[in-house]
Amino acid sequence: MLELKNISYSVVERDNVKTILNDISCVFDDYSITAITGHNGSGKSTLTKIIMGIIQPTQGKIYFNNIDITDMPIDERAKLGINYAFQQPITFKGITVKDLIDMASNSENSVSNACDYLSRVGICAKDYINRDFDKTLSGGEQKRIELALALAKKGKCIIFDEPEAGIDLWSFDRLSEIFDKDKLYIIVSHQERLLKRADKIMVLENGRLVTYDTAGKVLNELNKMKCRKNIGGIDEIR
Repeated sequence: MLELKNISYSVVERDNVKTILNDISCVFDDYSITAITGHNGSGKSTLTKIIMGIIQPTQGKIYFNNIDITDMPIDERAKLGINYAFQQPITFKGITVKDLIDMASNSENSVSNACDYLSRVGICAKDYINRDFDKTLSGGEQKRIELALALAKKGKCIIFDEPEAGIDLWSFDRLSEIFDKDKLYIIVSHQERLLKRADKIMVLENGRLVTYDTAGKVLNELNKMKCRKNIGGIDEIR
C-alpha cells in the first residue's frame, strides 16, 4: 500500500512562491490500477516524481507498506519495489535492448524470456533484442521498449507517465492490455481507453486533488462536465 499524507510542493520563481501541489492526501491500494488525470499543468507528473523520489515534497509524508520513504533516495525506493517509466525514455549508446532487460530484471534472461517482455508491448522481439537502445530508434520504439523494461523490473509498484505518448494506434490497443493488476500501477494519462482500465481515477486541478473515486463514478462525472461545456467525450482531457 502506498499512502500520501498532506503532500505539497512549491518552487520559487522570480522571488515569488509558486505552488505546484497543494495538500494532497490519498491511498493507493495494492494490486490495483490508479489513473491520474487532469489538465496540463495540474501537477500530475510532479506528483509521480515525488512518489519516485526524483523530487522532494515541500511538506508531507509518503509511506510505502508502512515504511516512511519521504526522504529515501531513488535507488532505495527501487529496492523496495517502486519503479518509474519516463514519458521520454533515456537512450544508452552501446547497450543493447537485451542488456537493459537483464539489468531491469536483475537477472540473466534467456532470449525467449526477454522476447516475452517485448512481445507484451507489441513489438517484434527478434528485430530489437540485439539493437542498441539509442537514438537510431524512433520515439515510439523507444517508448515501447521503456514499457517492456518497466515490466521486467517486477516491482511492487510501477509508475507510468503518459505511456501512450508516441505510441501508434495499433500498439495503443495492445498497451491497455499490459496492465493486469499483478501489482500496483499508477498511470498518468488523458486517454479514455486507459482510464477505463483503472480501478480508481484521481483528478488534479491547479495542484489540488478534486476527485479520487472509482473509475466508473469519475468517468461519468467527467462526461457530464464535458456535456455541460458542449465539448463531448473525454478521449483527451487537457
